Amino acid sequence: MNAISMKHLRYFQALAQHGHFGRAAEACAISQPALSLQVKELEDILGAQLVERGARGVHLTSLGEAFVVRARDILQAVDELRNLARPFLGKLRMGVIPTVAPYLLPTIIRNLSRHYPGLEVRPREAVTQKVIGDLIDARLDAAIVALPISQASLTEAPLLKEEFVLVRPLDDAEKPVPNSEMLREMKLLLLEEGHCFRDQALSFCRISASVPRDLMEGSSLSTLVQMVGAGIGVTLIPEMAVPLETLSASVSVARLQPPRPSRTIGMVWRRKNPLSDQLAQIAEVIL
Repeated sequence: MNAISMKHLRYFQALAQHGHFGRAAEACAISQPALSLQVKELEDILGAQLVERGARGVHLTSLGEAFVVRARDILQAVDELRNLARPFLGKLRMGVIPTVAPYLLPTIIRNLSRHYPGLEVRPREAVTQKVIGDLIDARLDAAIVALPISQASLTEAPLLKEEFVLVRPLDDAEKPVPNSEMLREMKLLLLEEGHCFRDQALSFCRISASVPRDLMEGSSLSTLVQMVGAGIGVTLIPEMAVPLETLSASVSVARLQPPRPSRTIGMVWRRKNPLSDQLAQIAEVIL
């Protein structure tokens, strides 16, 4: 009986990911017949069908669904072991939340390139829930998020702490700065659901997320600031976003009254990652 090879697992994972023999073959840089042959050989070794083939593509069988999860874990472990011998070479798949990515990514990539020239940073921007899910499932190596995450399987390394600031129309620049109670009565612009920064802003203003309110939402901090500039309302943004987001908007920025809201940004990774010690070293120089 032939043994299952890494090639079998990689080609099957590609097929499961793309759902199409042609696209999977292209991603693996081989011909479609060659990939099809490897998948069929894997099924023969197992004595069971992993995919259902059809004119519009392929679908995983129930066995295929379970098999690809284990295959992904094995491939990830092998990649991590390979990198263990050359810890600062190769790819670093890093998730970054949207309220951090535009402002810190240039610094992160610059610093890592300077300290580890052989490291190729592959950033992926997504909301916290998606980033953490991909990290736990080993689709990412590390992530830059707002702490705490409070996941027992993850290590957290704080990087910086920053305050939130109030963004108001330019005409309001000389007005007294409202406190959290006054903000509850104002037209507050927030990020749409799914962003942790939205939850932090609601918490500061003591607004329950479960209570319906006439809140206006945007998909990015840039959109919120531009809406403020148009006179629609006020918003909160993190300090790191001020230089970029207020550059082309007719707004004023004010520090809030104490106790001022703040957040801690940190790097997280899986505790069981064989490269955990190296990732801790990366966290020390990333900013």
